Amino acid sequence: MEILQAHNFEGEVGGKPTRLFTLRNSRGMSVSFTNLGAKILQIVVPDRNGKMDDVALGYDTIQGVIDGQASIGAFIGRFANRIAKGRFTLDGVEYALEPNNNGNSLHGGPMGSRYRVFDTVQRDAATADLTMYYESKVDGFPGNLMSRVVYQVTENNELLIQYDAVTDSPTVVNMTSHVFFNLAGHSNTNARSLARHELMINAESFTPVGRDQIPTGEIQAVAGTPMDFRRQRAIGERVEEAAREFEPHVGYDHNWVIDKPLGQLGLAARLYEPESGRMMEVLSTEPGLVFFGGNNLEGVAPRDMGKGGHLYERRSALCLEPAHHPDSPNHPHFPSTVLRPGEWFSGTIVYRFSVG
Repeated sequence: MEILQAHNFEGEVGGKPTRLFTLRNSRGMSVSFTNLGAKILQIVVPDRNGKMDDVALGYDTIQGVIDGQASIGAFIGRFANRIAKGRFTLDGVEYALEPNNNGNSLHGGPMGSRYRVFDTVQRDAATADLTMYYESKVDGFPGNLMSRVVYQVTENNELLIQYDAVTDSPTVVNMTSHVFFNLAGHSNTNARSLARHELMINAESFTPVGRDQIPTGEIQAVAGTPMDFRRQRAIGERVEEAAREFEPHVGYDHNWVIDKPLGQLGLAARLYEPESGRMMEVLSTEPGLVFFGGNNLEGVAPRDMGKGGHLYERRSALCLEPAHHPDSPNHPHFPSTVLRPGEWFSGTIVYRFSVG
């Protein structure tokens, strides 16, 4: 297992210094991240025999982070996932964002949090606070936004992520964590390793998509489709059936509607890797969960050259991203992402590790 070296992350991006931070509990779990994009680069947890390994994809230098995939490990803001054509209307005013994904706005656009350096204070061995200021004149969204994310490693072997934001003008906000996981260890860089992982998603329905992965606005039952993860099953079992009319090469990259009260912390998903025995539960306060099956990993350097020189191949890791539904500002029947002055946007994500 590669141990990340702090000096390899000392640099400067956008005139702000970058660093590596590590959080630990007394049981040996550790999480390392850089303040560039608040990107989680390493999560070390035990298997059923007590062997520690790193279960998160990442890079081992700040230059690797810069040259690599922008979303790997990132905390995503100010708007996670897609906004169709980069346009939405709020209080009768239409806003046009700079597109960065087939004419759409993805993960906050080209000035989203994954490209920016957070101000970071490590409170103690287990907790760190990261803050960022978004200016509307820079990223195109209405309202100046102050946001905060807190990372904490608990004694229950949990990675606890809490986030909040305030605005000075009506705006839209949607945030998530974009860690890529392989519970067999990040160095297991092939699709066979991920395919044997077993997944449960606590959802009776999902939001179908059309061209460019934009939701149609429908809420469709998972029953009888490859999106049915109500009972834990191997990811590889039906991945090739998850193709879409416009993108037949794409496997899982969909949003599920989680079965729990809006805003309450509850179970969204459970992931299990049978050879190591590692299990990860995902809890959140968010109404949706995107399961992304690592379809854009290509095993090409420097973009996918990970820690220790491991090339991350297609479908060798997955993301479980709790958030509001994609393109929510353009679908009024989806849970609202509108934030107004005097209100707090807040959320919680928990990745809880155990063995089975």
